[in-house]
Amino acid sequence: MSDLDDNYAKAYGQRAGFGKRAALLLIDFVQGYFDPSCDLYADVDDTLASALRVREAAHVAGIPVILTNVVYHSKALDGGRFYEKAKPLHNFLAGSAMGAWPDGLEPTSDELIISKQYPSAFFGTSLASTLTSLGVDNVILTGLTTSGCVRASCVDAMSHGFITTVVREAVGDRHPDPHEANLFDMDAKYADVVSEEAIIAHLQSLR
Repeated sequence: MSDLDDNYAKAYGQRAGFGKRAALLLIDFVQGYFDPSCDLYADVDDTLASALRVREAAHVAGIPVILTNVVYHSKALDGGRFYEKAKPLHNFLAGSAMGAWPDGLEPTSDELIISKQYPSAFFGTSLASTLTSLGVDNVILTGLTTSGCVRASCVDAMSHGFITTVVREAVGDRHPDPHEANLFDMDAKYADVVSEEAIIAHLQSLR
């Protein structure tokens, strides 16, 4: 065991497990991350492929599936400090092709879409209330990016009282270092980071 793992094991690393009623979130899988001409491009095709497999298992299990995207007023009137700070967010002005769903992720009529303006899927949205009304106690996270909107949503999911699960292969980032660092941190403090294989097995057990 490394010094880092040994140090954290003294204080963190307890497993939260799964709850009684799960919901799956697909966070910000939009075209900008898949188009090499876009400044958001992150080379995350494998991440989407993993998320789509988890999504299929979630539908078979009959649990809620929720997609998020980021959409701003055409003049960014609702962008606030986040829009001022993060230059690539101009790709998410209303009507931009970079904010469209990528190939393979056409939302179905059984899925809910939550549009947001800030990193967390919970901040300024109805997501927490919706999940609570559905009796959900376990939020399963997939999406982009690990160090940004996934992490923010993870912290807020836990803070809203949901058992939080992050699917390792189904979250991605543009660089492996922040990706791995944030997976490590989320697993230590806020969520259980599990494999795609493990989450699909769990979803199959819910059928």
